[in-house]
Amino acid sequence: MSTLLYSLGRWSYRHSWRVLTAWLLLLALAGGGAILLGQGTDNAFKIPGTESQAGLEQLSRTFPQVSGTSAQIIVVSADGDRVDTDAYVDPISDAVSALGDLDGVLAVTDPFDGVVSGAVNDADTAALIRLQFDGQASDVSADTAAEMRTIADELQEALPAGAQTQLGGDLFSMSIPGVTLTEGIGVIIALFVLIITFRALVVALLPLATALLGVAFAIALIFASTAFASISSTTPLLALMLGLAVGIDYALFIVARHQDQVRAGMDPEESTAQATATAGSAVVFAGVTVLIALIGLSFANIPFLTTMGVAASVAVAIAVLVALTLTPALLGFVGGRVVGRSGRRATRRRTQDPEVAVAAHTAARPSRWIMMVTRHPVLVTVAVVAGLGVAAIPATQLALALPNGGMQPHSSEARKSYDLVAEEFGPGFNGPLILTGTIVTSTDPLTLMDDLADEIAQVPGVREIALATPNEAADTGIIQVVPETAPDDPATAQLVRDLRALAPELADEYGIALTVTGFTAVAIDISDRLGGALLPFALFVVGLSFILLMIVFRSIAVPLTAALGYLLSVAAAFGAVALVFEFGVGADLLHVTKVGPVIS
Repeated sequence: MSTLLYSLGRWSYRHSWRVLTAWLLLLALAGGGAILLGQGTDNAFKIPGTESQAGLEQLSRTFPQVSGTSAQIIVVSADGDRVDTDAYVDPISDAVSALGDLDGVLAVTDPFDGVVSGAVNDADTAALIRLQFDGQASDVSADTAAEMRTIADELQEALPAGAQTQLGGDLFSMSIPGVTLTEGIGVIIALFVLIITFRALVVALLPLATALLGVAFAIALIFASTAFASISSTTPLLALMLGLAVGIDYALFIVARHQDQVRAGMDPEESTAQATATAGSAVVFAGVTVLIALIGLSFANIPFLTTMGVAASVAVAIAVLVALTLTPALLGFVGGRVVGRSGRRATRRRTQDPEVAVAAHTAARPSRWIMMVTRHPVLVTVAVVAGLGVAAIPATQLALALPNGGMQPHSSEARKSYDLVAEEFGPGFNGPLILTGTIVTSTDPLTLMDDLADEIAQVPGVREIALATPNEAADTGIIQVVPETAPDDPATAQLVRDLRALAPELADEYGIALTVTGFTAVAIDISDRLGGALLPFALFVVGLSFILLMIVFRSIAVPLTAALGYLLSVAAAFGAVALVFEFGVGADLLHVTKVGPVIS
């Protein structure tokens, strides 16, 4: 491989214009394809093979009024007031009528009509207006959402002073990521770091320029591929982040090696070829290991994660190709300027005076850190392993969960609504569960649903049954269950498992096979599937990387060290996450917005 990369680096150096023109042409073609073929991203995801997904698909066919996304407005009375007085009932009724006229709204629940239990809290100080939409959150137009906010504002004005209204629900809990000022600031910071590292502006720009071109090419290909596949909006963002990270790193490997060699007096062309052959080999290996990890996302058997992994792997592969071809080409444009003015003066002195060159070579000793580590290998090894082991201990308490309104910033409307609902009604009202089944053989569907509701209400962890009703055709029934705990609480996940364990009993007694679904159940199913995929994923990544290292180094020491280091670092990282988010250590110092998909 080194011989091939040596030839590639020398050829790219000598044909700089050809290489640059080829990459710009490819970028232009990909950009044109994205503009002409791009269909936009799709934020509706399906999780095949799960009970919750099967339940949603059944509801979309037989009970569409409860299968789409939902929203809600919580009304909290002023201190000393009750929401069941005319001062609140009349404005709420007007708001319900206005909301029912919005495009895409299938049903609006008046908290005072008695259809849904628990729409008014026990203290009569808060009420919930619930809306059900046709389709998923991505199907609801921005105009409809804006009209909802207008109606909520008008309701706020119509209520007595001191009352509160807040929009929330699944529709407003979705946070679609995008490129923001943060990414631009990150690029600027990276540039400053590169300038300090290389002490030459021109050289510092090289890794950044190659990374940006590679990322632009990858993103353009991703958007062009939306003509043939469904791609979520998180996919380009993941490709952008990984592409920038590895693109800068891979070019940095080659440029740093090249700069050191030129400073030592090597001819720039020969140095470029050697840097591509040596550091380029590391680039290839690093890229292959990242590709293995990204492809390993398919072990979760979640289509949108597999798509994200494939798209991100394309970005990484492009970053490798750009580093091995465009970086040497740009070094050809730079020539001897790669070392800066001071570096060129030092190079001339070493070239003209052999004694200076010998003295410089003698002075080039390993750093104190390297000398200390190599002098006490056993002590350092024990200290590192022990430190990572201690850091990994909290990982045993790590609980997986998808984002919800409670994980949004405190300033967001979804978070404010989530907190108000939890305070006034209880945390379970933020994540109701839906049980559904076919009741076409029943001769008395209303009584059947009431009997099933009574049975389910006895399950530990169920706070109340909000709704138990058949559809208009009386062939499908739903039971809306309000848990005692929050959507991301492990107790809620256990309740889902308990309800599913009870389903065969209910089927024997009542002749209806119930499935547990709804946004909360889907999120739990995804978390369970991700948790189950962690071990196979780790074995896949470690196993293939171990084999690759064995082939490269023809020794077991390096692969074994790398594998153990990977496992320890991952365990420590999980431990740090659990320490912050599970135990709340330092959580107030962090502002983290998690992004979750819309489930269809």
